[in-house]
Amino acid sequence: MRRNGRVSGVARAARLLVAALCSLLLLTSCSGPLAGDAGEYTIAGGGTHGIYYAYASEISTQLREGGLDITVTSTAGSLDNLRRVADGRALLGFAQADAAADAVAGTGAFSKPEPIRAVARVYDEYVHVLVPESSSITGLGDLRGKRVSIGDENSGVRVVATRALAAAGLSEGDFTPVSLGLDDSVTAMQNGEIDAIFWVGGIPTPGIERLAVTTPLRLLPIPADVVETMNSEHNGVYRMSDVPEGSYGTHSSIQTMTIPNYLIVSAGAPDALVSEVVATIFAARPAMSKRVPVAALLDRRQAIFTAPVPLHPGAEDYYTSHRL
Repeated sequence: MRRNGRVSGVARAARLLVAALCSLLLLTSCSGPLAGDAGEYTIAGGGTHGIYYAYASEISTQLREGGLDITVTSTAGSLDNLRRVADGRALLGFAQADAAADAVAGTGAFSKPEPIRAVARVYDEYVHVLVPESSSITGLGDLRGKRVSIGDENSGVRVVATRALAAAGLSEGDFTPVSLGLDDSVTAMQNGEIDAIFWVGGIPTPGIERLAVTTPLRLLPIPADVVETMNSEHNGVYRMSDVPEGSYGTHSSIQTMTIPNYLIVSAGAPDALVSEVVATIFAARPAMSKRVPVAALLDRRQAIFTAPVPLHPGAEDYYTSHRL
């Protein structure tokens, strides 16, 4: 397959994926982890307004062009994606590093260690705490007594929101938690039904961009002491950063924190299959980034840093053979 004079590696990758999957299905008699329904496979994305879903859609498009029958499933977010990959309902998924760390350790929302491995560190996500521009809320402490969307029950957003608010000195009794995903949070803020939204995602997140057009927004800063407290209790995966000036119409940069984001797979996935998944996403990066800008951030030198989640051996094979 040739595009604009360049040979694409996607077709080859997908053919090898199909072969690997067929071998797996023969071994599993079409049951158990990674077995699809009539040969159909899924990537666990998030809500349809978020970057997870957009990125997953691009990956599935690239794989389908090579002949693999794979689609995107809308989900509640990181926790949901981790469970779907662990129990075989999804071949691939996106997850925040903090939620993935809990999954492999069997802590937090997970009652036992889950068989999760990393394919790649794909990009870092920014924590957004959003309020209407006209709001009197200026910091996390001002959320006391307010209606705060903290994400779906099975989302990574909820993990971050509850930890950040606790680190800022607020318990659930100090505010009114509202369990909404991004799609419903956007609608609720447009209707004046909530006072603030927690969101974790790349910049720009499509749903927030659209919300900012109809409802001018401000982002609340996340102080360094809040991040330090969170890191002392949760694997040290959080980093200080800034939301750039101009994001979502803002007039200055805002201090916040970032969380690495991983593409994940089951520990039981065949090595050859995972190696070819990695080859596909790197070969397709230029095409994907035209529609999902964060895809341009995929970098072989950074993709291997997925601790505390181990890389899948198939991913390790790819990175070893493509050392810079």
